[in-house]
Amino acid sequence: MQALNHFSRIRLSWFLLLLCIIFFEASALTFQHIMKLPPCVMCIYERVAMMGIGGAAIIGLLNPNNLIIRWCGFIAWGISAGWGLKLALEHVDFQLNPSPFSTCDLFVTFPSWAPLNKWAPWMFEAYGDCSKIVWQFLTLTMPQWLVIIFAGNLIALAIFVIAQFFNKK
Repeated sequence: MQALNHFSRIRLSWFLLLLCIIFFEASALTFQHIMKLPPCVMCIYERVAMMGIGGAAIIGLLNPNNLIIRWCGFIAWGISAGWGLKLALEHVDFQLNPSPFSTCDLFVTFPSWAPLNKWAPWMFEAYGDCSKIVWQFLTLTMPQWLVIIFAGNLIALAIFVIAQFFNKK
């Protein structure tokens, strides 16, 4: 655990987290623009949650040796991964239990001070159906993979947080 504590205090750990998020975001854009799979409202919100983890990585990159900055990174990571997991589970439910009474919104809703879908429609505009399964890999749908990814992030975060209490004496 001391090794993980030390690892969380160097920029490489936060940079690797950021690289993972860049990979996932690039994958999402590949699905959207190259494979022509239309993103739905939940996909866009999950994308924003993933970007939140990227933001957490950037916070940690600033000065991972500083206790306050490192913990701000951990907190942002936890909030974003938790929110992403909640969204992904809801999205899985839309796909596996389709119902006319339980559907996702027709349009993305962002705050007026951050209309991401207006600023970057190529990334944040939704035009797909949340309940439609448009892609599978190893029998899992995209939202099911996102459940694994967000849950994996929360597990990794928990390990790093626990490691913070194992300092060299």
